Amino acid sequence: MTTPPPVSMPPFPPLPPFVPVPVPQPAPRGRRAWLIVGVGALVAVLLAGVTVWWLVRDDDHSPLAGRPRVTDTVAGLSYAIPEGWKQDQSKDLISAFTSSIARTGADSHSGAVVMAGRGGPADESSLRRLTESAAHSNAEFFYPDSTRTLEESQPTKVSGRPAYTVVLNTHDTDGTEGRLRLTVVTQNSGGSAFLLGIALSPEPTGIREVDAVLESAAVQ
Repeated sequence: MTTPPPVSMPPFPPLPPFVPVPVPQPAPRGRRAWLIVGVGALVAVLLAGVTVWWLVRDDDHSPLAGRPRVTDTVAGLSYAIPEGWKQDQSKDLISAFTSSIARTGADSHSGAVVMAGRGGPADESSLRRLTESAAHSNAEFFYPDSTRTLEESQPTKVSGRPAYTVVLNTHDTDGTEGRLRLTVVTQNSGGSAFLLGIALSPEPTGIREVDAVLESAAVQ
């Protein structure tokens, strides 16, 4: 990382044992603008770091086939890096996350970020409840003064493993919008891993890219 971020992201609390992904505490009202700038700063910091790509290529026909991939051995996942995105190689990631990639936008209110991490115990029967709860909690953290609309909630598979995906759209009274996509994957160990994608002031390109990254996920 070459320069410190203009606004530091608040730390996530420790992961509760029954929740598969970090669930931040709701922020007080009036802090929405600070948080949005913080997310934008996070994107900028990720792109300011030294970038080293894991040259593991897709062999399928997905939109990101042939792109470099992040291999996150801690989370037990790999995922593709779209063109124009960069991987954070600093040691300053929020402790809840084990790897991250980002693309900057025109300002701090735009851009996109995808973050991976390890979660707690999760089985197929609890995936919907846990994923929906965690998605709403993270949306409340990043967009505390916004209303949330459920766009998608459905089971899926990642490398044949049971997984679940939830997509939320956020809308604020000042016109600020956001989009959050969360996929939680069960692991053979009984634990879980996750990919959390956030598109700030979402536009079609950012949405497509976040979706493509999460859909490119593979269990390692």
